[in-house]
Amino acid sequence: MREETRRAIAFAAAARINGKSPSSVYSYDRGKYTSMSGSASGGYDYEAGAHIGSSGSGLYHYGTGSHIDLKVKDKAFSGHDYDLGHHYSGEVRGRAVQIYDYGEGQYYNYSI
Repeated sequence: MREETRRAIAFAAAARINGKSPSSVYSYDRGKYTSMSGSASGGYDYEAGAHIGSSGSGLYHYGTGSHIDLKVKDKAFSGHDYDLGHHYSGEVRGRAVQIYDYGEGQYYNYSI
């Protein structure tokens, strides 16, 4: 899945689970912060220059033009990225977010 899709998932999952929206997302894979704004139902990714809107219980990423299924239960989340067709799952622990991208077969770690 694309990096901007994972960032949107990390942002929205953390906002829903923690009850407050982060102002940035740090990717350990990239070693870089990305400014974000919004709420649990959507936001704006300043690096991608794209809005992330609410779409049912999931998201719609205007930058990739695709839906993202997002289900949250307790501290865990999972779903499907309809852009590249990847399933994912993850967990939020305070400021740490970990996403497993089944399409890439890899874990991605973020801090919010």
